[in-house]
Amino acid sequence: MQRDMDLVREILFYVEENYVAGGPEIPVFIDGYSDSVIYEHCILMKNDGLIGRILDTSSLESKSCNVGNLTSEGFDLLDKVRTDTVWNKTKSVISEKGLPLVTGTIKTISTAIIAAAAEGVTNSILRNNGYV
Repeated sequence: MQRDMDLVREILFYVEENYVAGGPEIPVFIDGYSDSVIYEHCILMKNDGLIGRILDTSSLESKSCNVGNLTSEGFDLLDKVRTDTVWNKTKSVISEKGLPLVTGTIKTISTAIIAAAAEGVTNSILRNNGYV
């Protein structure tokens, strides 16, 4: 299995949308992915500090799990790559520079993209006497 950062992003969205605060762990369903692949990615996400809790619900036939809420780290990463524009640009820069598509690199590049956009907006406001 290869790590699929698009799936990691989809899991982040899914948990944010479906987990009820204070509730039990929830199963994760993402179209086009098997329970076993989702399970393995949730384990990776737990190890990266993106998901707080995992409850193994595997059977003899397949691997599966339920997950608790995202951690602050998980929410921070999701907020950085929430828009398709930032996500696609982040992946493009990583690919162009030959960098590894890992959580740390994604955080660094997406932060730089967001900072550059914010700087552009700030400069525009200053040039226009406080008007966007």
